[in-house]
Amino acid sequence: MASAPIPDCFVDQPPIAGEVARGVTRLFCRQDLFAICEVPLPNGRRADMMAIDGKGQLVIVEIKVSRSDLLGDSKWIDYLDYCDRFYWAVPSALSSILDEPRFLPGEAGLLVADRYDAAVWREAAHRPLAPARRKAELLRFARRAARRLSAQIDPTLGAGS
Repeated sequence: MASAPIPDCFVDQPPIAGEVARGVTRLFCRQDLFAICEVPLPNGRRADMMAIDGKGQLVIVEIKVSRSDLLGDSKWIDYLDYCDRFYWAVPSALSSILDEPRFLPGEAGLLVADRYDAAVWREAAHRPLAPARRKAELLRFARRAARRLSAQIDPTLGAGS
């Protein structure tokens, strides 16, 4: 059986990262959340995935597929100002590490995923964005998604970020 296609966003990462993203995407679609990958943030960071729900709430997902990458990441805290909810998405082997206090288990949710699906192991705390920040981020999200779709129609436009 052939493996699932890897989203273009994850071609420079281990194949398992694309598989985790695929599982998260499937879970989110059932929850009426729709995501795009590799989203630059105004603070210079880049979220692995950002999703939007029917109420305009934003979710950021940070994908980690190796123990060293997870333990060495200290930039994820900078994502919290750009979303209503934050989740870690990992293969099951890494899930227990995310119970450590430094990963803010009281605030950060936990998704365990593979290429077939994902499960919510811990819900993320809801931290509503300020109205002005929400408007700015929603517009950035919508325009980025539209720009990427336009590039599918005319590849000379480039995918944009």
